[in-house]
This record gives sequence, structure tokens and C-alpha cells, in this order.
Amino acid sequence: MRSIRAAAVGAVTMSLALAASACGGGSSTGGGSNDSPKTLTYWASNQGASIAVDKKVLQPELDKFEEQTGIKVKLEVVPWSDLLNRILTATTSGQGPDVLNIGNTWSASLQATGALLPWDAKNFDKIGGKDRFVDSALGSTGAQGKDPAAVPLYSMAYALYYNKKLFADAGIAKPPATWDELIADGKKLSKGGTWGLGAEGSNPSENIHHTFVFAKQHGADFFTADGKPDFTSDGAVTAVKQYVDLMAKDKIIAPGNAEYAQNQSVSDFAKGKNAMLLWQSASSNLKSQGMSDDAYGIAPMPVQSGTPGSGTNVNSMVAGINMAVFKNTHNLDGATKFVKFMTGDAEQKILNTAYSTIPPVKTAQADAAFNTPANAVLKDTLAKSAVALPQVADESQFETAIGTAVKELFADAAAGRAVTTASVKAKLEKAQQQMPKK
Repeated sequence: MRSIRAAAVGAVTMSLALAASACGGGSSTGGGSNDSPKTLTYWASNQGASIAVDKKVLQPELDKFEEQTGIKVKLEVVPWSDLLNRILTATTSGQGPDVLNIGNTWSASLQATGALLPWDAKNFDKIGGKDRFVDSALGSTGAQGKDPAAVPLYSMAYALYYNKKLFADAGIAKPPATWDELIADGKKLSKGGTWGLGAEGSNPSENIHHTFVFAKQHGADFFTADGKPDFTSDGAVTAVKQYVDLMAKDKIIAPGNAEYAQNQSVSDFAKGKNAMLLWQSASSNLKSQGMSDDAYGIAPMPVQSGTPGSGTNVNSMVAGINMAVFKNTHNLDGATKFVKFMTGDAEQKILNTAYSTIPPVKTAQADAAFNTPANAVLKDTLAKSAVALPQVADESQFETAIGTAVKELFADAAAGRAVTTASVKAKLEKAQQQMPKK
């Protein structure tokens, strides 16, 4: 177990930006030293346009919890650039918060450290039962066959956001449904300082999310059935090349996007610099940057052919945020009450509305507030055509290794260096060599 933690800390040394992506950890005043049953420490992930926005959203709800239970929650919003490293540090030091948010794709990796409270039937019963949560969200809570390491809090899916005016000006009547259509539309839209599509080429998290989806569409997985890395299959190589070729070959992504890692592509889309954006639940982010809801449309992410669905027509990873409890908390009862509060119907409606995310709780998701056209696309994607990233112990290292390989390929494309099948395979071979040896 110690080697898994050390490898994870060593592998994840770079920023993991917000995704929306898709995706708590240690302080000296965290759960390990908290001996007051009337106090909890909570590390929240940065979900809004800024940390200040998150505090504005969360603090009234934490005050409400204190009024109901007498338990004060000490909040820290942790930037995505720090989040995974801080969690991993907390798992090794034993000095973590009582409750924390984690990117759902990290669930199995963090589960392997043994630091998080397992959500067995008894613990789920304390918060209303496991069957309150939708299956797709539960699929990203830990390794298959083990009790979940966390509870779903916010669900997200990728979608295609497109600028209605730019589409109309280019004579494009509807959003693209396939990648060939997206490329054709992107070429029509790439003119006069505007580009067809934006990307976060220097953001490993965004890179792995997109290449994972491309790989699934080519019938490939990055791991074998027994959990061993398999990064250089024909399908995986084709998938990575197809994604990078949107800049290198198709030239519908600006070369400067190779350096983007802090949601600049979202800002460019809001300003009309990019006509299309592939993003997780972006509505609140776009609104905070002054883009009106009627200025853009939302459509399913493209597939190779046909329409989104299961199998090779997967068009999103199951994105979202989970809520976990450090096993060594001195206030397990209070921590459990807090998870119950945050996943209750009332708070699920408030918080997911604020973040334009989808409640992973069935009854909250069915509320009329989440039946907007935008949410309909995201809900349908989560229900029919989204797949969880590999729930394996080395998942966080996998994200970093592949995401960095794609970052380097985007840098090649931006510099005018050829991106070939051979160069893609070489990068993926290098990434596989960085994985812990079994």
C-alpha cells in the first residue's frame, strides 16, 4: 500500500485544471486532530468560476447545517491544481480533513490507499440507502466488487457547445453529429480570427477525458481485463492521433491552444473566439463570463458515425464529484450527518442548480428544475452513452501519463512538427513505461 501511495504522489506533480472535468486532502487541522463533535473540516473542490464563488455558494448551506445539527463546518475550497496532491499527502500523513470532495475518476486510486471510509450497506443506510443514487454515478465510486470509497455529489457529462450566431453566419443549420461533420463545420468557421473549436492542450485532465472517449469509440481500452496498462493498441493510437489531429491536420484548433490549461478555451468561446467547445456542464461558467443562455446551443458530443449510445458510440466519460470521509476522523457521526445533508434532496437541488450540474440522487434529478433543454442533453448522455474511466488503483497515474503525452503531442502540432502514427505510439509507449510495475 505504501508503494502505491508513493508512486501516486510522485506521478501527480502537475496541475489538474477544472473540467469540468471532470474530477480534499491534508492539513494539520484536519480530521486526525479534530476532537470536537461540534466541528468538522471540509475540503470542497473548486466548482465555480472562482474560489470566491464557491464560498458564496457553499457557506449559506454550511450555516444551515450548523443550525440543524449544532455542528460547525470549517470550509476550505481547494483549487484543482492542488487537489490530488493534497489528498495523497493527507493519506500518507494521516492529517486530512473529516470530509472532502474528490474527482470521481480518482475513486479507485484513493480507495487503494486505505485512507477513506468504505461505504458499506451500514454506512449507506445512515444517509438513506445506496439505491437513492443513479447507477452511472455509482459506477465511479471505486473498484468493482468493493464497497464504494465515496458517495456521488455532483454529476456531469461532456457536451458540444456551439455559438448560434457564428453557425448561422457560416450557413450551418445544425450542430455536427459526427467527427467528420465537426471537422467540415470547423473549417468553415475557422476564419477572420475565429477558430472552429477550442481545446485545453496543456491540461492533462482534459486531454485524458477526450482521448478516453475517442478510444472507446475505436473499441479500445487503456487497460486489459486484469488491470494491466495497454496504451499502444491500434485503437488507442488511432484515438490519440484523431484528437491531436484536430489541431495538427484539420487545423480547426488554434495552435495557441496547445498552451491552454486554465479554462482559457471556455473564455475564448464566451468571447466568440471559438465557435465550438467540448466541455463538462459549462452553462454556469459561461454565464459568469457574460454569455447569455440564448447565445449558444448544446448538443451531444459527436461520434464516429450514427448517433450516441452504448458500445463504440460512447460520447462522454462519466464526469462528476464524489464526497468522501477520512477513515481516521474523530467525528464519524458528524461526518456521516454532513454527507447525508449534502446528498439530501433539498441540498442537491440547490447545489446542482448553482453549478449547472446534474444531481446523482434520483429524486432530485427528476425535479422540474433539471428538465431544461441543456440538462436534457447531459442527463441523456449520462443515462445512455457515458462510461466511467477505468476504476483501477493506478488510475491517477494513468491520467497523468496519458494526459502529459497528449500535451507533448499538442506542443509538436503547435510548433509545426509532424504528428504521425509512429510519433503518437512512441509517446504512448513512454507513458506506459511510467506506470507502476506489477
